[in-house]
Amino acid sequence: MSEHVRYMDRTRDYYVSQGYEKAYEWAHHTDVPFTALTKPLSECRVAIVSTSDIAIKGPDGQRDRSHEFGVGNVYSLPSDTPIEFLYSRQEHYDQHATTLEDVNSYYPVARLRELVDQGRIGSLAPRFHGVYTGYSKRKTAEADAPEVLRRCLTDDVDVALMTPV
Repeated sequence: MSEHVRYMDRTRDYYVSQGYEKAYEWAHHTDVPFTALTKPLSECRVAIVSTSDIAIKGPDGQRDRSHEFGVGNVYSLPSDTPIEFLYSRQEHYDQHATTLEDVNSYYPVARLRELVDQGRIGSLAPRFHGVYTGYSKRKTAEADAPEVLRRCLTDDVDVALMTPV
């Protein structure tokens, strides 16, 4: 039986090993804004918001950044991109305990498409959004999160599925 990945412990250990004097501090909010759905999930438009550094492979198999619409640390990709063209070259994960080969494990677009086909969710937003990890809680709260919200509102998103890597 394998043990689960102790991600938080490993992240703290990593920063200590890099010589940072201050231990990594996870964001903590005592007041989290939450809005209950006003309609069934089967009528909702869903988007993915991820820190997986998701990208599209170009015809030569290399990263194609032309599909990204970046503002600060926030970028967007068309949600109808075929799964075989999506990948992540994220390097900030435990490479001894997991892999990024299964895109659906961190960016579940194929699973969401299945849920649309089954009528469990209404539709997918035209764009999914990513946030490059900048490790600044202030910048995330003051710049990146409002930009993601603006894009979700523009796309009439009802539900955002958050997927970290």
